[in-house]
Amino acid sequence: MASVGYIRVSSCDQNTGRQLEGVPLDRVFIDKASGKDTLRPELENLKQYVRDGDTVVVHSMDRLARNLDDLRQIVRMLTKKGAKIQFAKENLTFSGDDSPLANLLLSVMGAFAEFERSLIRERQMEGIALAKKRGAYHGRKRSLTETDIAEMRRRVATGEKKAQIARDLEISRETLYQYLREKR
Repeated sequence: MASVGYIRVSSCDQNTGRQLEGVPLDRVFIDKASGKDTLRPELENLKQYVRDGDTVVVHSMDRLARNLDDLRQIVRMLTKKGAKIQFAKENLTFSGDDSPLANLLLSVMGAFAEFERSLIRERQMEGIALAKKRGAYHGRKRSLTETDIAEMRRRVATGEKKAQIARDLEISRETLYQYLREKR
């Protein structure tokens, strides 16, 4: 019977330290990916690792899933394996043989987490729209300099594979295509 931690942050520069700090764990799985993605490598590894009698500890419900359907599916899958799921922030534990009240709490708390995420996204979009009106929002900083773009265009014109050019410039192929679509 192991105590297994799951930590998720949305980007590589976010700190994982505050989640599950001071909680004694036998093993920790850490994903640096959006919660909307259900195919997260370390979550998949955790699902394979967990055994009957283990306890999976997660900082909060929104770290495990961003919507209610995914949350319920993940909790159900882990509890079917005989594991308990403990959410530290909400102070809730689910074991699979939960009462109707426990299932209601999972649904209600998960719905609140999903609703909160929607509100944050809505406020973010409103803030961006206002900043654009003021001329203060210019989007994300460009990945390539003008010199890089000129070199990229030259290489494409010579017939070099776009996938290789993108790898060399450390950008995605989609970003490369976006630069190619831009007017000079």
